[in-house]
Amino acid sequence: MRMILKGFRFGFLLQIAIGPVFLFVLKTATESGILAAEAAVIGVTLVDALFVTLAILGIGKIIDKPGYKYAMKLFGAAVLFYFGLGTILGVFNIYIIPGLSGVINSARITNAFIFSVVLTSSSPLTILFWTGVFASKMADEGFTKTDMRFFGMGAVLTTLVFLGVVAFVAGLLKPFMTTTIISILNLIVGFVLIGFSVKMLLKKVVSGN
Repeated sequence: MRMILKGFRFGFLLQIAIGPVFLFVLKTATESGILAAEAAVIGVTLVDALFVTLAILGIGKIIDKPGYKYAMKLFGAAVLFYFGLGTILGVFNIYIIPGLSGVINSARITNAFIFSVVLTSSSPLTILFWTGVFASKMADEGFTKTDMRFFGMGAVLTTLVFLGVVAFVAGLLKPFMTTTIISILNLIVGFVLIGFSVKMLLKKVVSGN
């Protein structure tokens, strides 16, 4: 239990840094409602759990090579740019992402889950981050394999709880969201996602010199 709480606290610190996934959940909640947003949260949590599991298994050591890193960063930047551009164009009723318009509630829920999985998967280098975290915990605090599993469980639980609360609170605002407000929010989210993709590419250029 102690390791789960320790992982939860660590995960909470990570959640404070707002990223594209947080913005997607917020956008989904205010536009499509609580159920769709919670479906997105479940998708994010599952991918996070997969990344943490792969890190514990040591997969990070295999993909920690220049060629893999370059390919994964290109993939991540492309996905973020695609989602950002699709969100912006959607404001003008131009949909390049199938299902983004969410015509019916069931479609919104399904699409929110799928989109959140793809969006979270756009940062596979997260596996390397967690590999580094677990390596440092083993070296500095003497973590065992069991400790790492419970610590990782706590960190993933933070994603479910934190984003789940965000989705619920933001979803309560849906009745007050006018078409104009939603359009403005979508434009902001779209440009921010594109900004994240450009930032990712620039980081690659810098690290490659």
